[in-house]
Amino acid sequence: MEARLRSRSGGAERLLLSMVELSLAEVVLAAGNSLLWILSAAHYLSCDTDGSFKISEMIKGKHVASCGDLKVEHAAEGLWGVCCQSNGVGRGVDGSGEGVVSVNGLSAIGRTDPDFVCATLDWWPPEKCDYGTCSWGLASLLNLNLSSKILLNAVKAFSPLKLRLGGSLQDKVIYGTGDAGQPCTPFIYNSSEMFGFSQGCLPMSRWDELNDFFKKSGAVIIFGLNALNGRIPLNDGSVGGPWNSTNAAGLIRYTVNKGYTIHGWELGNELSGSGVGTRISADQYAADTIALKSIVDEIYRGFSVKPLVLAPGGFFDANWFTKFISKMKPRSLDAITHHIYNLGPGVDTHLIDKILDPSYLDGEASTFSSLQSILTSAGTSTTAWVGEAGGAYNSGHNLVTNAFVFSFWYLDQLGMSSSYDTKTYCRQSFIGGNYGLLNTTTYKPNPDYYSALLWHRLMGQNVLSASFNGSKKIRAYAHCARDSEGITVLLINLDGNTTTKVFVTSQNAFMFPDASKDGNGKPRRRFHHIPRFWGTIEYTREEYHLTAKDGNLQSQTMLLNNNVLEMDSNGNIPPLTPIKVNMAEPITVAPYSIVFAHIPHFYAPACR
Repeated sequence: MEARLRSRSGGAERLLLSMVELSLAEVVLAAGNSLLWILSAAHYLSCDTDGSFKISEMIKGKHVASCGDLKVEHAAEGLWGVCCQSNGVGRGVDGSGEGVVSVNGLSAIGRTDPDFVCATLDWWPPEKCDYGTCSWGLASLLNLNLSSKILLNAVKAFSPLKLRLGGSLQDKVIYGTGDAGQPCTPFIYNSSEMFGFSQGCLPMSRWDELNDFFKKSGAVIIFGLNALNGRIPLNDGSVGGPWNSTNAAGLIRYTVNKGYTIHGWELGNELSGSGVGTRISADQYAADTIALKSIVDEIYRGFSVKPLVLAPGGFFDANWFTKFISKMKPRSLDAITHHIYNLGPGVDTHLIDKILDPSYLDGEASTFSSLQSILTSAGTSTTAWVGEAGGAYNSGHNLVTNAFVFSFWYLDQLGMSSSYDTKTYCRQSFIGGNYGLLNTTTYKPNPDYYSALLWHRLMGQNVLSASFNGSKKIRAYAHCARDSEGITVLLINLDGNTTTKVFVTSQNAFMFPDASKDGNGKPRRRFHHIPRFWGTIEYTREEYHLTAKDGNLQSQTMLLNNNVLEMDSNGNIPPLTPIKVNMAEPITVAPYSIVFAHIPHFYAPACR
């Protein structure tokens, strides 16, 4: 008996595969347009040139050639199998397309921190304005309403959320610990000053309030220290001299004495390379970072776990970063941090065009690749972080960097950076400016908040290689699933006209794994049996489809599986509920949409 499966594309019918029902063969994989047969140790499945299948006798050591779309290969010890996969990728006249995502599950290409998703809290006062718009409001570390239930719930939903405290003004902040030698006064607007503000101060009473909030919310804190204390301005626009660490050490000591938990201390903000405002040489910065490490080791002496030391928190400059790393002592720097604003200024009217251009998005890969190469060549234990990334500098662009369309850029950045072994990615900002995950005034989540939360809950630490063989407008990433079996695939459709049906296949892994040994300790067959015709398989996956309300890319309302995502009247984050889809069906990615697909029955050695 023979069953044939056909697929229509652009009105034309083409044979995808043929399945012969034989007692010798068991169908063990059915996913999209791929099937796998496991035969007895004496037989294998092959094909004739007309596309028909036949069973042949296997001779050990004999080369088994591929035929058409069929490739006969050794699938498990003592067994042979054949993988049937159509290589055809097409686009129909009805505006539909299709393609295959191949996931290599043999080994991970990167491993993120468990709290990979990170966001920033900044220092900007309400008077911070860009291009005539003042978008910060009361979103500063100094004036944020820490009693807001919405704010608390938004942080708690991540369990935990890593927060990096810092920004441009951090190098103009002193700490009110009594050792600064000057009064603790707020920032004052002054257009003649660097960044347009005078020196400001963090009162210890506010530091206490912040740490109380961090404890309640379970946040993991990275604090950015002022790296300009003690510097001497030079004629070339840089600053010289060693870092005066007295005030910073006072803050660290106060923090320890109060029992506050800080995950990491970062030195400086955007002072590397050409710098922003001013700059510090790589040699001097390395010496100052080593000094910070010594301070941390001294103050945290006796602690079983000490905070991380991070630097420089600036824009990537290959020569500067290479020299900086070469000057570091072993184990003095835990993470090297860099910032990303690759879309240009927030005032740019072509931001959406850039976001929807796959070639433009690909441009940032060179930064991740170069930094990865520098660290590998140095043989250092230092890891790479994105310490701040807002996409468009000068506070972003209203109804772009805080709207649905920005999730295309943001999630692509998370996928791309993790594939280059980036451990943490800090989004500018959690709240404040036009690029906040939360609305600056209402604290209600913007679309990217939900994108970040879904990533955090679905994408595990181990990063898998994933490639899509269809349209370049489909971006594909894969990780081992978080706290679950199988993998999670992220698909981003930058095309506003084409619905794409995506089949997920495995390069080096298998689906439906069985235990390696039976109850008697003997080797067990490596796959579950799926009886009869594969369309009746009950294996399902979970899908999360994200779209913009009314199809408006600049909407600040996101839909999950066609349901509006919004907080309830008590300020609670809504449940993120998937739909279940039969594994035999392709993943349907609508125009201008994003899909997370958790495939629990996808077994990959990298995910053990």
